Amino acid sequence: MLYKAKKGQASYGEAIGILLLDTSFAPYIPGDVANATTYSFPVRFKKVNGLTVERMFNKDVRFLDNMINAGKELVEEGVKAITGDCGFMALFQREMAKQLEVPVFLTSLLQLPFLTRIIGEKQKVGIITANSKILDNALLREVDIKDMNSIYIKGVEDKEYFRKAIIEEVGWLDFGKVEKEVVSAAKEMVKKDSRIKVILLECSCLPPYGVAVQEAVNLPVFDYITMINYVYSAVVKKKYEGFM
Repeated sequence: MLYKAKKGQASYGEAIGILLLDTSFAPYIPGDVANATTYSFPVRFKKVNGLTVERMFNKDVRFLDNMINAGKELVEEGVKAITGDCGFMALFQREMAKQLEVPVFLTSLLQLPFLTRIIGEKQKVGIITANSKILDNALLREVDIKDMNSIYIKGVEDKEYFRKAIIEEVGWLDFGKVEKEVVSAAKEMVKKDSRIKVILLECSCLPPYGVAVQEAVNLPVFDYITMINYVYSAVVKKKYEGFM
Protein backbone atom coordinates (compact mmCIF):
# COMPACT_ATOMS: atom_id res chain seq x y z
CA MET A 1 0.00 0.00 0.00
CA LEU A 2 1.26 3.48 -0.91
CA TYR A 3 0.62 6.22 1.66
CA LYS A 4 0.69 9.88 0.65
CA ALA A 5 1.22 12.87 2.91
CA LYS A 6 -1.39 15.62 3.12
CA LYS A 7 -0.02 19.12 2.77
CA GLY A 8 0.05 21.02 6.06
CA GLN A 9 -0.96 18.03 8.16
CA ALA A 10 1.53 17.09 10.88
CA SER A 11 -0.33 14.18 12.49
CA TYR A 12 -2.85 11.59 11.40
CA GLY A 13 -5.54 9.22 12.62
CA GLU A 14 -7.96 11.53 14.46
CA ALA A 15 -11.32 11.36 12.67
CA ILE A 16 -13.41 13.35 15.17
CA GLY A 17 -12.56 16.96 15.99
CA ILE A 18 -14.08 18.46 19.14
CA LEU A 19 -14.49 22.21 19.70
CA LEU A 20 -14.14 23.11 23.37
CA LEU A 21 -15.38 26.04 25.40
CA ASP A 22 -12.67 28.32 26.80
CA THR A 23 -12.58 26.96 30.33
CA SER A 24 -10.04 25.26 32.56
CA PHE A 25 -11.68 25.17 35.98
CA ALA A 26 -14.29 22.44 35.53
CA PRO A 27 -12.85 18.91 35.82
CA TYR A 28 -13.82 16.84 32.78
CA ILE A 29 -14.06 13.27 34.01
CA PRO A 30 -14.07 10.01 31.99
CA GLY A 31 -17.33 9.91 30.05
CA ASP A 32 -17.29 13.67 29.51
CA VAL A 33 -16.98 14.87 25.90
CA ALA A 34 -13.80 16.78 26.83
CA ASN A 35 -12.00 13.71 28.23
CA ALA A 36 -10.08 11.74 25.60
CA THR A 37 -10.37 8.47 27.56
CA THR A 38 -14.13 8.54 26.90
CA TYR A 39 -13.54 7.25 23.38
CA SER A 40 -12.41 3.96 21.88
CA PHE A 41 -10.75 5.93 19.07
CA PRO A 42 -8.44 8.98 18.91
CA VAL A 43 -10.05 12.44 18.93
CA ARG A 44 -8.59 15.90 18.38
CA PHE A 45 -9.53 18.82 20.62
CA LYS A 46 -9.51 22.53 19.79
CA LYS A 47 -10.36 25.30 22.26
CA VAL A 48 -12.44 28.21 20.96
CA ASN A 49 -10.65 31.17 22.52
CA GLY A 50 -12.94 33.55 24.38
CA LEU A 51 -16.07 31.39 24.23
CA THR A 52 -16.58 30.84 27.95
CA VAL A 53 -19.41 29.02 29.69
CA GLU A 54 -20.94 32.37 30.64
CA ARG A 55 -20.82 33.66 27.07
CA MET A 56 -22.31 30.44 25.75
CA PHE A 57 -25.10 30.62 28.30
CA ASN A 58 -25.69 34.21 27.19
CA LYS A 59 -25.99 32.98 23.58
CA ASP A 60 -23.17 35.25 22.44
CA VAL A 61 -23.27 34.74 18.67
CA ARG A 62 -20.34 37.14 18.21
CA PHE A 63 -18.10 34.09 18.55
CA LEU A 64 -19.30 32.52 15.30
CA ASP A 65 -16.11 33.54 13.49
CA ASN A 66 -14.00 32.06 16.30
CA MET A 67 -15.93 28.82 15.94
CA ILE A 68 -15.53 28.74 12.17
CA ASN A 69 -11.80 29.47 12.36
CA ALA A 70 -11.26 26.77 14.97
CA GLY A 71 -13.29 24.35 12.88
CA LYS A 72 -11.24 25.10 9.78
CA GLU A 73 -8.06 24.46 11.73
CA LEU A 74 -9.39 21.05 12.74
CA VAL A 75 -10.18 20.24 9.11
CA GLU A 76 -6.66 21.26 8.08
CA GLU A 77 -5.34 18.96 10.81
CA GLY A 78 -7.16 16.03 9.23
CA VAL A 79 -10.44 15.44 11.07
CA LYS A 80 -13.37 13.96 9.14
CA ALA A 81 -16.20 15.41 11.27
CA ILE A 82 -16.57 18.09 13.93
CA THR A 83 -18.58 18.20 17.14
CA GLY A 84 -18.54 20.42 20.25
CA ASP A 85 -18.68 20.19 24.02
CA CYS A 86 -21.80 22.25 24.75
CA GLY A 87 -25.33 21.48 23.62
CA PHE A 88 -26.03 25.18 23.31
CA MET A 89 -23.57 25.33 20.41
CA ALA A 90 -26.76 24.60 18.46
CA LEU A 91 -26.68 28.37 17.89
CA PHE A 92 -23.76 27.88 15.50
CA GLN A 93 -24.86 24.61 13.87
CA ARG A 94 -26.42 25.87 10.64
CA GLU A 95 -23.68 28.33 9.72
CA MET A 96 -20.85 26.00 10.70
CA ALA A 97 -22.29 23.23 8.56
CA LYS A 98 -22.38 25.65 5.63
CA GLN A 99 -18.83 26.88 6.12
CA LEU A 100 -16.91 23.65 6.71
CA GLU A 101 -16.12 20.85 4.28
CA VAL A 102 -16.79 18.01 6.73
CA PRO A 103 -19.94 16.97 8.62
CA VAL A 104 -20.67 19.23 11.61
CA PHE A 105 -22.73 18.02 14.56
CA LEU A 106 -22.16 20.52 17.35
CA THR A 107 -25.01 19.71 19.70
CA SER A 108 -26.45 16.54 21.23
CA LEU A 109 -29.86 18.07 20.48
CA LEU A 110 -29.43 17.07 16.83
CA GLN A 111 -30.63 13.63 17.93
CA LEU A 112 -34.05 14.99 18.86
CA PRO A 113 -35.81 14.65 15.47
CA PHE A 114 -34.67 11.02 15.35
CA LEU A 115 -35.73 10.32 18.93
CA THR A 116 -39.20 11.82 18.51
CA ARG A 117 -39.75 9.44 15.61
CA ILE A 118 -38.71 6.22 17.29
CA ILE A 119 -41.42 6.59 19.92
CA GLY A 120 -45.18 6.95 19.54
CA GLU A 121 -46.71 10.26 18.50
CA LYS A 122 -48.24 10.89 21.93
CA GLN A 123 -45.06 9.97 23.79
CA LYS A 124 -42.19 12.24 24.76
CA VAL A 125 -38.43 12.63 24.88
CA GLY A 126 -37.27 13.69 28.32
CA ILE A 127 -34.35 16.13 28.09
CA ILE A 128 -32.03 16.71 31.04
CA THR A 129 -30.23 19.98 30.35
CA ALA A 130 -27.54 22.01 32.06
CA ASN A 131 -29.84 25.04 32.10
CA SER A 132 -33.55 24.87 31.29
CA LYS A 133 -33.78 28.67 31.10
CA ILE A 134 -31.50 28.68 28.05
CA LEU A 135 -33.00 25.68 26.27
CA ASP A 136 -35.92 27.68 24.86
CA ASN A 137 -38.05 27.50 21.72
CA ALA A 138 -35.60 29.58 19.67
CA LEU A 139 -32.70 27.25 20.44
CA LEU A 140 -34.79 24.15 19.73
CA ARG A 141 -35.83 25.54 16.36
CA GLU A 142 -32.16 25.48 15.40
CA VAL A 143 -32.41 21.67 15.50
CA ASP A 144 -35.84 21.61 13.82
CA ILE A 145 -37.93 20.95 16.94
CA LYS A 146 -41.11 22.99 16.75
CA ASP A 147 -43.55 20.73 18.55
CA MET A 148 -42.95 21.29 22.26
CA ASN A 149 -45.54 18.61 23.03
CA SER A 150 -43.01 15.96 21.96
CA ILE A 151 -40.44 16.85 24.62
CA TYR A 152 -40.17 17.41 28.37
CA ILE A 153 -37.30 19.58 29.63
CA LYS A 154 -35.74 19.26 33.07
CA GLY A 155 -32.82 21.47 34.06
CA VAL A 156 -30.13 20.74 36.64
CA GLU A 157 -28.99 24.34 37.04
CA ASP A 158 -30.52 24.41 40.52
CA LYS A 159 -28.81 21.21 41.66
CA GLU A 160 -26.10 22.33 44.09
CA TYR A 161 -23.15 20.13 43.16
CA PHE A 162 -23.75 20.19 39.42
CA ARG A 163 -24.08 23.96 39.47
CA LYS A 164 -20.87 24.43 41.44
CA ALA A 165 -18.79 22.09 39.29
CA ILE A 166 -20.06 22.91 35.80
CA ILE A 167 -21.68 26.35 35.87
CA GLU A 168 -19.77 28.14 38.61
CA GLU A 169 -16.55 26.22 37.81
CA VAL A 170 -15.26 26.02 41.37
CA GLY A 171 -12.52 23.62 40.30
CA TRP A 172 -13.76 20.31 41.70
CA LEU A 173 -16.55 17.79 41.07
CA ASP A 174 -18.02 15.30 43.53
CA PHE A 175 -19.04 12.46 41.21
CA GLY A 176 -21.31 10.65 43.66
CA LYS A 177 -23.26 13.76 44.60
CA VAL A 178 -23.64 14.99 41.03
CA GLU A 179 -24.76 11.52 39.97
CA LYS A 180 -27.47 11.55 42.65
CA GLU A 181 -28.64 14.98 41.44
CA VAL A 182 -28.86 13.87 37.80
CA VAL A 183 -30.67 10.66 38.73
CA SER A 184 -33.03 12.67 40.91
CA ALA A 185 -33.80 14.96 37.96
CA ALA A 186 -34.56 11.94 35.77
CA LYS A 187 -36.85 10.38 38.37
CA GLU A 188 -38.68 13.67 38.92
CA MET A 189 -39.21 14.06 35.19
CA VAL A 190 -40.52 10.55 34.58
CA LYS A 191 -42.78 10.76 37.64
CA LYS A 192 -44.18 14.06 36.39
CA ASP A 193 -44.96 12.77 32.90
CA SER A 194 -45.45 9.05 32.26
CA ARG A 195 -45.39 9.65 28.50
CA ILE A 196 -41.58 10.01 28.57
CA LYS A 197 -40.20 6.94 26.81
CA VAL A 198 -36.59 7.96 26.11
CA ILE A 199 -34.05 10.23 27.81
CA LEU A 200 -31.62 12.66 26.15
CA LEU A 201 -28.80 14.08 28.25
CA GLU A 202 -28.16 17.45 26.59
CA CYS A 203 -25.04 18.65 28.39
CA SER A 204 -21.60 17.31 27.39
CA CYS A 205 -20.83 16.79 31.09
CA LEU A 206 -23.77 14.43 31.64
CA PRO A 207 -22.81 11.18 29.81
CA PRO A 208 -20.87 9.83 32.85
CA TYR A 209 -24.20 9.56 34.68
CA GLY A 210 -26.10 7.83 31.85
CA VAL A 211 -25.73 4.34 33.32
CA ALA A 212 -27.16 5.42 36.69
CA VAL A 213 -30.02 7.25 34.95
CA GLN A 214 -30.90 4.18 32.91
CA GLU A 215 -30.81 1.92 35.96
CA ALA A 216 -33.08 4.36 37.82
CA VAL A 217 -35.78 4.89 35.17
CA ASN A 218 -35.31 1.82 32.92
CA LEU A 219 -35.43 3.82 29.67
CA PRO A 220 -33.09 4.22 26.68
CA VAL A 221 -30.58 7.02 27.35
CA PHE A 222 -28.99 9.05 24.56
CA ASP A 223 -26.27 11.67 24.98
CA TYR A 224 -23.33 13.35 23.25
CA ILE A 225 -21.35 10.12 23.22
CA THR A 226 -24.06 8.08 21.49
CA MET A 227 -24.07 10.78 18.79
CA ILE A 228 -20.27 10.96 18.46
CA ASN A 229 -19.93 7.18 18.28
CA TYR A 230 -22.66 7.07 15.63
CA VAL A 231 -20.97 9.67 13.42
CA TYR A 232 -17.58 8.04 13.89
CA SER A 233 -19.04 4.73 12.68
CA ALA A 234 -20.10 6.53 9.49
CA VAL A 235 -16.84 8.38 8.72
CA VAL A 236 -14.59 5.43 9.66
CA LYS A 237 -16.28 2.29 8.42
CA LYS A 238 -15.52 -1.02 10.05
CA LYS A 239 -14.34 -3.99 8.02
CA TYR A 240 -16.38 -7.00 9.06
CA GLU A 241 -14.68 -10.32 9.65
CA GLY A 242 -16.27 -13.54 10.81
CA PHE A 243 -17.43 -16.89 9.58
CA MET A 244 -20.55 -18.58 8.27
